Amino acid sequence: MADPAPIVATNVSHSYGTGSMRREVLQDINFRVDPGEVVLLTGPSGCGKTTLLTLVGALRSLQHGQLQVLGVPLAQAGRGERRRLRQRIGMIFQGHNLLRCLTAEQNVQMGADLLPGLSYGQRRGQAREWLRAVGLGDQLSKVPHDLSGGQKQRVAIARALAARPRLLLADEPTAALDGRTGREIVELLQRLAREQGCGVLMVTHDPRILDLADRLLAMEDGRLIENRVASMPAG
Repeated sequence: MADPAPIVATNVSHSYGTGSMRREVLQDINFRVDPGEVVLLTGPSGCGKTTLLTLVGALRSLQHGQLQVLGVPLAQAGRGERRRLRQRIGMIFQGHNLLRCLTAEQNVQMGADLLPGLSYGQRRGQAREWLRAVGLGDQLSKVPHDLSGGQKQRVAIARALAARPRLLLADEPTAALDGRTGREIVELLQRLAREQGCGVLMVTHDPRILDLADRLLAMEDGRLIENRVASMPAG
């Protein structure tokens, strides 16, 4: 049996507040991400991109519509099922969320610890392998305080990849990186998607990486206004 599509969203809507303070931030969103597909989500700040990403990541409860993530229907999922689902998703958010008391290697090993059947030495080897892949092979023993913003971002990316997820969600993963490094990181994510059948949904404002996507989604005022194959001209 083929793996389920990492994301299938049907008429997803979401709002904040109640009564006169209620504000709809997502309106009838429909899209899918297939295994091995890299999809970039663009749009102005405040248009609902991060809210959509957190819904897909099972970090918020679904209010309206249908959303299947790795075959799990989130409309019917309880807290325990959403927690188990999050363990199968790689997440890269702008705050890094690194543990300050752990070294870069130990932070990344937290991702590898989710893989079943690996010894401690194998998980440690995985952590070092991914840190080398993001260009930090010489920073293994440094704690986050001693790393630059761009280095912290790369540690967070390595930690997400170390879990070998079936779905990777990323919120502006190249924002703290220079152009060359940012492109190398997205090429790494692209290779992961191809080799492991991992779906990638990435929020970005970076025009330098748009050509690396399989498909482009564009949002405005809570609506999806564009959904096209990246290699095809708009319109």
